[in-house]
Amino acid sequence: MDSAPNFTPHFLLLLLSLLIVSIPLTSSQPNATTTNPPPSDSDLCNGVFVSYTHTKGSKIHPNDTANQPYRFESVITVLNHGRDELKSWRVFVKFAHKEILVSASNAVLSDGSSLPLSVENGTVFAGYPSSDLKSAIQTAGDVTQMQARVELVGTQFGVSPPNVPLPKNISLATDGWKCPKPTQKGKNVLQVCCTPDPDYDNTDIIDNKYLPRQDGDLTIMYDVVRSYSSNYMAQVTMENHSPLGRLDNWKLSFDWMRDEFIYTMKGAYPSVVDSSHCVDGPQAKYYQDLDFSNVLSCARRPTIIDLPPTKYNDSTFGLIPFCCRNGTILPLSMDPSKSSSAFQMQVYKMPPDLNISALSPPQNWRINGTLNPDYKCGPPVRVSPSQFVDPSGLPSNKTAFASWQVVCNITQPKDASPRCCVSFSAYFNDSIVPCKTCACGCSNNKAARTCSATAPSLLLPQQALLVPFENRTELTLAWAYLKHRPVPNPMPCGDNCGVSINWHLATDYRGGWTARVTVFNWGETDFVDWFTAIQMKNAAPGFERAYSFNATTLGINGENNTIFMEGLPGLNYLVGERDGENPLKNPRIPGKQQSVLSFTKRLTPGINVPGGDGFPRKVFFNGEECSLPTILPMRSSQHRIHISALLLALPLLALLLLRA
Repeated sequence: MDSAPNFTPHFLLLLLSLLIVSIPLTSSQPNATTTNPPPSDSDLCNGVFVSYTHTKGSKIHPNDTANQPYRFESVITVLNHGRDELKSWRVFVKFAHKEILVSASNAVLSDGSSLPLSVENGTVFAGYPSSDLKSAIQTAGDVTQMQARVELVGTQFGVSPPNVPLPKNISLATDGWKCPKPTQKGKNVLQVCCTPDPDYDNTDIIDNKYLPRQDGDLTIMYDVVRSYSSNYMAQVTMENHSPLGRLDNWKLSFDWMRDEFIYTMKGAYPSVVDSSHCVDGPQAKYYQDLDFSNVLSCARRPTIIDLPPTKYNDSTFGLIPFCCRNGTILPLSMDPSKSSSAFQMQVYKMPPDLNISALSPPQNWRINGTLNPDYKCGPPVRVSPSQFVDPSGLPSNKTAFASWQVVCNITQPKDASPRCCVSFSAYFNDSIVPCKTCACGCSNNKAARTCSATAPSLLLPQQALLVPFENRTELTLAWAYLKHRPVPNPMPCGDNCGVSINWHLATDYRGGWTARVTVFNWGETDFVDWFTAIQMKNAAPGFERAYSFNATTLGINGENNTIFMEGLPGLNYLVGERDGENPLKNPRIPGKQQSVLSFTKRLTPGINVPGGDGFPRKVFFNGEECSLPTILPMRSSQHRIHISALLLALPLLALLLLRA
């Protein structure tokens, strides 16, 4: 018989180790444990997660121990963890360190401002070019379609590294969302989880595809009415919805973001026709067979102006409904047919947008006019396609290829001066309370200024209303002497307003009262279809009629307290300032329109006309809010003495007027 194999201890130990290694370790073995990392804050959010992360900061010149500037770099992240698509996302950031924003990727400022810009009071970012964020349900968790990442670069003051200049607040500014107070994570992150507002009605969203059209003082529609692979035709329509807003000689500007250029236009025109930017840029390299001498504008930010009425029937430049009105857009209450303006433009695109559906509207819209209110415009928002009457005459509508809406609202810029002012006078006082000193601004050059910008304006005699400020000095000094009033040295500066309005309380009796309104135009510009609006505290319900104006009461924001006035047909022209009869001796004469207003006390019992109820609390001219005096004419027991003094002074005042 064969002998048994001789296994050495070393061989047996090796065989045992191989057997142990070959035994599979399964998940059921109690000793095999796996440690999962805790979920992140964004994973715990069942809404929209917004974070602000400061990534880098460094000192920059100049060296200033009192107000040292620093460069900062930050990232805003917007992540949609909600159930539905987030449309037209907007994020508010409350900056806190006098930040100046220099650049922002994948976003624009929602008020249409261009960079660089001071954002020390906070600003709202809107997504661009992608403004919508899909949900995880729609994309199977594809974060690239659910998330927006905005990289910021700017300058801040006073926070030196390693300290971190975090903002005071961040929140989702899209309608229908609620955000709690943000929390700080570590030293450099501020974050918040926003959830849907249960009280917000979002049923207006059309087919879950388009946001509803919004209301505003002025809306601009950007409708693509024809589209080709390399270019498209857009119609731009501006509509005035404010009862007191208007535009004269409007100028519209915007930013092309993808190297587009304007080839042709109808109904409007660029203020500067220039194709040099295309010739020197990538446009001429791509469109080598295009005659760029016919291109209207290659500016990244063109300014568009309206055409005169004589071009309306021009087959080349006109024949667009609501075009060619010299840039005038009136309130609906004046003339609904003149409350809108429109034009068309042919826009050429650049790679990679060379297909019919690759459409991107311009951004950073801005519109302004002459002696009109200031407007702030939001970003273009995709809405349901507009419908137009079929040009063939068939009883059907034609739908735009794509439509965006821009909403603009009247705003009062910080430190902006009015452009019109108001003076007060009354039957019981022979002095006029004039417009305030520097009511419409004064020169910032203090060294060159020979008048006082802070001294209160001096009371005036009635005759001074028709005299330009630079010719009033002798009249003003004589009146102050007669009234025993001190005269400051230097004397106060003028109001510097192109338009002034005098409100004169004419009579006050048991059953009613009257006022006289006089509008003066001290500028060179004539105003066609002018209007003025007077807001009263308690007196508007008693308004009866205006004798030389068309006038009616308006309800604004639920209050029937505004009297709207315009010129009668044929008398709606407020001319500019003109030379006097003898330009060498006589001062220039302002354009003037005047009317008496009558009021009844039957509907306003207890009204105190001389005590303040007979004077307006706000006055508007062509939509611009005017500066009002801070004091009212005083009712004095010495009224008879004042009149007597005036009668004694009339010869002296007449002599001064003849010498002026």
